[in-house]
Amino acid sequence: MPVALQNPAVLAEVHELFRGYLKNHKQRQTPERFGILDEIYLADKHLNADDIFMQLKIKGAHISRATVYNTLELLVACGLVAKREFGLGQALYERAYQYKQHDHLICLDCNHVLEFCDPRVQNIRQMVSDIYQFEITQHALHLYGHCKKEACEHKSV
Repeated sequence: MPVALQNPAVLAEVHELFRGYLKNHKQRQTPERFGILDEIYLADKHLNADDIFMQLKIKGAHISRATVYNTLELLVACGLVAKREFGLGQALYERAYQYKQHDHLICLDCNHVLEFCDPRVQNIRQMVSDIYQFEITQHALHLYGHCKKEACEHKSV
């Protein structure tokens, strides 16, 4: 699971990058768009579009679902947000800027997504790149299964 962003300087840098992207693509710089960016960067979990919409509505934002979906497309296009589809019936979003490479375990019982990072995955990636003379620019590893912990807090009773 993502850890909440701890460095305010990173959030300021992300805002500046998004401002530049919007300006270069002749898009409006609205508080709603930056609110969506903040929700993703300050979250401690993967979020779907409805999560973002509801969180902003609770905070009093005047925002439409269309604005959320359109802004998410912009954020993915500019590389600040990653869209993840784990086969759970909806896309989930997470921060992508200066966010270390990581992979996911997805529980088939409760749909909980757990992030993990293992340096051996990077070693395999490099070996495959060398063997096949292929420049790998990114990867996604999603492992599906069932939690074996008896006291799993994510399992429904």
